[in-house]
Amino acid sequence: MPDTLAHRRELCFWGWGYADEALSTEEETLVAQLAAGLGVEHRPGPPPRLEDFELRAPRVHAPEGLASILSDTPYDRITHGYGKSFADLVRLQMREMTNPPDWVAFPRSENDIEALMEFAAETGAALIPFGGGTSVCGGVEPDVGGDYGAVISVDLQYLNRVVEVDKTSRAALIEGGALGPELEAELKSEDLTLRHFPQSFQFSTLGGWIATRAGGHFASNYTHIDDFVESVRMLTPQGVMESRRLPGSGAGPSPDRMMIGSEGTLGFITRAWMRLQDRPSFRASASVQFPDMPSAASAVRGISQAALFPSNCRLLDPLEAQFNGVGDGTTALLVLAFESADHPLDAWIARALEIAGDCGGSWDQGAVDRSLGGSDSKVEDGEHRQGAAGQWRNQFLRAPYYRNYLTPAGVIADTFETSITWDAFDEFYEGIRERVGSVLREVTGTSAALSCRFTHIYPDGPAPYFTFYAVGSKTGDMASLLARWREIKLAANEAVVGLGGTVTHHHAVGRDHRHRGYDEQAPTLFRQAFAGARRELDPTGMMNPGVLIDTPARGATARGVLVD
Repeated sequence: MPDTLAHRRELCFWGWGYADEALSTEEETLVAQLAAGLGVEHRPGPPPRLEDFELRAPRVHAPEGLASILSDTPYDRITHGYGKSFADLVRLQMREMTNPPDWVAFPRSENDIEALMEFAAETGAALIPFGGGTSVCGGVEPDVGGDYGAVISVDLQYLNRVVEVDKTSRAALIEGGALGPELEAELKSEDLTLRHFPQSFQFSTLGGWIATRAGGHFASNYTHIDDFVESVRMLTPQGVMESRRLPGSGAGPSPDRMMIGSEGTLGFITRAWMRLQDRPSFRASASVQFPDMPSAASAVRGISQAALFPSNCRLLDPLEAQFNGVGDGTTALLVLAFESADHPLDAWIARALEIAGDCGGSWDQGAVDRSLGGSDSKVEDGEHRQGAAGQWRNQFLRAPYYRNYLTPAGVIADTFETSITWDAFDEFYEGIRERVGSVLREVTGTSAALSCRFTHIYPDGPAPYFTFYAVGSKTGDMASLLARWREIKLAANEAVVGLGGTVTHHHAVGRDHRHRGYDEQAPTLFRQAFAGARRELDPTGMMNPGVLIDTPARGATARGVLVD
């Protein structure tokens, strides 16, 4: 274990996952074949080492009272220097970190956080709240610019307890630094679950989910972390802001809604009361094939508007299905599932399949029948982990690890996600394929792949999630790889907003989604109102400068890797 103040398992600082994890032989073969299919034969060299990075000395001295919680070790500074976006991983491959955090703080209490804010006010430092560091949009990057004397990344991993469980109301008070597996392990002993599973679940925290309005795996009803928040406690530079614990309230604008999605610009989310669920004991699932994307989308719309609320309703277009090894590129696939802690789901799955059948879908009824039942073993080990659904599930969970190979090999492999109303979806889907597909071909000078899946569904529209693979460099030239990605990313931002969608459905704004995205999407008056609220809570502009909005008094703008 490298020198660190962290208490958690050592991370792979240059990629996704833990340091002691690696792709299997089968996975290495798979991703090598994918790269070769794009015309990239370059084999990655040795991964970066900590000693490859030249880090500037901290620009401020650690005061004696904070010395025990402040670290300037290479491991701590580098693991907090970027998030996990494609651009972040490329720059790590380049051994480039010109703006590392000066210090990384590991507070043990709210008193420690308050002391850090006092120190930041005295020194003109910026503070960046840090959960698991899984941001894919520049949300935790210390390159803040402006007149800041230093940047301190504040890691809340020691504030990771489930403080209290209210089984009667089915809720729990959980600290903001708790990782997904940590909080679920404690809730399991009470036979309860938060049931919020983003792809980053293993590495991300409750506070990060709330701050970024994270989306979980579940496709309908409870989709964003917003749906689970009962109350929030936030430490701001001006004091504590804590909402009352209530199931609902009509008392003016919601303080919770102000804190949810604030992305570290207002303060630190130290704890929250979260609505829980009983652990599911009934499940039903199906994998449904469709001849084309329009008929599949029509089926999903029917299911979403029938108030059936499936736990999973992932629609993969033909190319996405092929990439995941569950199709030949000619058919779309709907991965459909229901779950309940209270009742069998025969009627729900039957009605959903009836709708799918009316739209041209086909499925294995025997597999559906095997998925039905009422035991925990079936929920954890049942039919949903077999066949096409199981194959997709495995690919989904392992996909972030593939970039550890593909990026240094010279392959651009990235995603962007959005949402759109049903009436506009067909035109939107074709428009994205045309606009972004054209840029992919122009930028790379060769064929590229652009696929789509639905991650979440609503009665008024889906959340399409696009994946693209392209040649970045056939020689492993990381600088040209980054330049090509940048053009594609900006074009994607511009396309989704220009065609009427949102620049992000659940990946947050950060710095990267501001450019040609959020800055154009958000109403001007709203942004001005939010800026005014921020000045009240953070008058010196110390909190995460450049995220969401500018900090003009300190000269901090969006900066980041997409800045012209």
